[in-house]
Amino acid sequence: MKKRKLLSVVLLLLVAFHHALSQNLKLNNLEYFETQGVNVLVYNNLFTGGFNDEKNAGIELIHHGVRTAQGGAVRLSNTPEQWDLVPNISNRKVNRASKTIEATLRYEDYDFDSRVVVTAKGKGIEIAVYLDKPVPKALEGSAGFNLEFLPSQYWQKAYLMDGRYNRFPRYVVGSTTTKPNSAKPKQYKGYKTADDRGTGKYIDPLPLETGRTFLLAPDDPSRLVKITSPEVDLMLFDGRMLAQNGWFVVRSLLPAGKTGKVLTWTVEPHAIEGWIREPNIGFSQVGYLPAQPKVAVIELDKKDKPRANSSLYKIGDDGQATKVFSGNIAPWGNYYKYNYVKFDFSSVKTPGIYYIKYGNLKTNNFLIQDNVYDKITDATSDIWIPIHMDHMAVNEAYRVWHGEPFKEGYRQAPPNTDHFDLHAQGPMTDTKYKALELIPGLNVGGFFDAGDFDIETGSNISVVQNFVRTWESFKPLRDQTFVDQKQRYVDLHRPDGTPDVLQFIEHGTLNLVAQAEIVGHMTQTLSNSVLDNYHHLGDAASLTDGLPYNPKLGPYEVASDGRSSGVKDDLWAFTSRNPSLDLNAATMFAAASRALKGYNDDLSARALQQSKRLLKESSELLASRPQDSLGRRGRADIATNLQLYVSTGEKQYGDRFQQLLWPALDRNVNIFLLTALDAIPHLDASFKEKLRPYVVKYQAYLNGLEKDNPYGVPIGLGNWAGSGDVTNFGTTICFASEYFPEIINKSHAYKAANYLYGCHPYHNFSLVATVGATRPKAVFYGNNRADFSFIPGNVAPGLLFRKPDHFENYDDWPFFWGQNEGTIGGNTQYLIFGSAFKNLVK
Repeated sequence: MKKRKLLSVVLLLLVAFHHALSQNLKLNNLEYFETQGVNVLVYNNLFTGGFNDEKNAGIELIHHGVRTAQGGAVRLSNTPEQWDLVPNISNRKVNRASKTIEATLRYEDYDFDSRVVVTAKGKGIEIAVYLDKPVPKALEGSAGFNLEFLPSQYWQKAYLMDGRYNRFPRYVVGSTTTKPNSAKPKQYKGYKTADDRGTGKYIDPLPLETGRTFLLAPDDPSRLVKITSPEVDLMLFDGRMLAQNGWFVVRSLLPAGKTGKVLTWTVEPHAIEGWIREPNIGFSQVGYLPAQPKVAVIELDKKDKPRANSSLYKIGDDGQATKVFSGNIAPWGNYYKYNYVKFDFSSVKTPGIYYIKYGNLKTNNFLIQDNVYDKITDATSDIWIPIHMDHMAVNEAYRVWHGEPFKEGYRQAPPNTDHFDLHAQGPMTDTKYKALELIPGLNVGGFFDAGDFDIETGSNISVVQNFVRTWESFKPLRDQTFVDQKQRYVDLHRPDGTPDVLQFIEHGTLNLVAQAEIVGHMTQTLSNSVLDNYHHLGDAASLTDGLPYNPKLGPYEVASDGRSSGVKDDLWAFTSRNPSLDLNAATMFAAASRALKGYNDDLSARALQQSKRLLKESSELLASRPQDSLGRRGRADIATNLQLYVSTGEKQYGDRFQQLLWPALDRNVNIFLLTALDAIPHLDASFKEKLRPYVVKYQAYLNGLEKDNPYGVPIGLGNWAGSGDVTNFGTTICFASEYFPEIINKSHAYKAANYLYGCHPYHNFSLVATVGATRPKAVFYGNNRADFSFIPGNVAPGLLFRKPDHFENYDDWPFFWGQNEGTIGGNTQYLIFGSAFKNLVK
């Protein structure tokens, strides 16, 4: 009996031991640490040299399916902002035998190197910082190790520092101090991130707490993390004190005068026993037409056993739900982190309100109805686009979206100016204007680029082209916006007798023609001269004082006549000439001239004149230059000749178009097919027949997409998510299936729509604000992002890929432009797709 009891105890201990081992973090084949429910990435994603601290790099924690911590690295401030210096990761070593990942971090400006070694230790990791040379004198008290935690996943949760209880604040609360600007470590390219209003001091947040043992969210097991630091203090900061996109920062200063192992942290993320990620049932939040294919894609944890079937329920007029269909689950396979299965309910065609049930999981409801797609572009065209009209006051009912911005105009950017938004003025101005001289006449028309207020010329060129394509292909007569160029006033939901798209074409062309006529060619951008303006959130009209800068006045002084000020807030025109950009503009001007004829004949004639001039001049400038590897110059040249042929009927342009097109299609049919399809209505039948083999080749590409991912659409894996690729793909399908229905099945266009409206990885929210009435995304990266809000009709970039295997799209944290920022280019591209798709389904 005693032997049996002893054996039972031993068995229980062994089971407990093996369970504990199963919870330990292990170094996997993708070179990060994991256990079920916890992934710790160690410099799988690196800091960029462009926008610096994008909150997407360093040591990162994916905690029960959500990336909740990032930025683990030696940093030079308590709460780093976007333009603060980031370390260069010069090498990264993975040692499977010792279960370590090591990286060398370097700050070139200070000749400062550190080594960060991360080691799996039971259920957590040990982070150790090594120095071969002491911290440079200039960085003593500034250099420290930081790890940042996502505020939206922690606010209103508890924390303990050395046993002292508190809560993470929902809104930034804390204390700051000010220090001389000379004491602040360098920032990227020397930019300051806040206007000190002449005080000569910067704001430095003070810690909310200090101690040696820090416990995050003991009241939420899914977010519970324990951090201990035996050698140096841990400090908790609220990064939102300086910038709305700041995170909660846990930080320890590196000791001065020491070398070797100078800091050790133990970080233990809690893993819920037996945790399995809830299935993500991807379906269209907008709904489905009765006759269209209807396939839900279900994303599963790889440890979740797929069910045999799923069901569809219909909600009756009495509010009761009835099962109307049950179908088998079809396996698709693994795609990066998760396993995918499909549920086909295409046979259900009766109009009504439905939801999907998979196991115990119910989706929100959706519609099957003949008119579900009728309004998919209305919010974008009625609200988002007019709100982004520059140099206009925009009103909506009781709300003013923004006053008239940038009345003071634009100044010539000085030579050899490097800009924080990745622009640069070369050694010459390439204009007749001197450095900082006012360039008259540019403060007219144009569209804000995105979540900021600059006019990106390349984007605005594509925007006008998108409007023209929409107008010429579908002639949308929708009129819901009052636009008065003389008053510089826009009023939403107020018809004025003119189709809105025609007024949008005019508004964009006004600015671009002004650039061509006044500057002599296209500017790179009309943008902010100081960083404090660039990251402005709020009314664009309050970004500057509306008065031209007068160097004879003191700082912030206003002239006695009220017509100038001593505030250096005027925007700059970056004017280095780019003949490829001029070529793109020539394409757009040719198209715009057609659309404007009969509506604004003067602007139409000016646009056509600039198109011909820029085509001639840019072609001469490009003649001695090789084409880039992506064929961008070739694509612009092809499109320009097509648009000029359509506008003028001159044979020389049509011949040149075809001369360039066929070799381009041989190189890459995916890139050039849509341009070729645009030509079909304007050329004879032989052109269409010659194009047919290329459409067959494109169909083979579509077949490959079915094997590439479970959604059957192109999914981008870069630093900008792929909604734009999907809308362009969908647009190509719409036109190709119209002209070649025997080759291209329009069902592929439904896949593009489904993806945008909820059938995609990570979650099933519609990526278009307010479109998909039951569950569209709630927050976006727009100019009102500080309010955790959105502008209706905005299209999110979508599912951002984080190396090596994680897709994400935050709907509780807007401050990631690569996944949440709607752009004027992307949203007008969506306008084309939505218009083409509505035309296709009718």
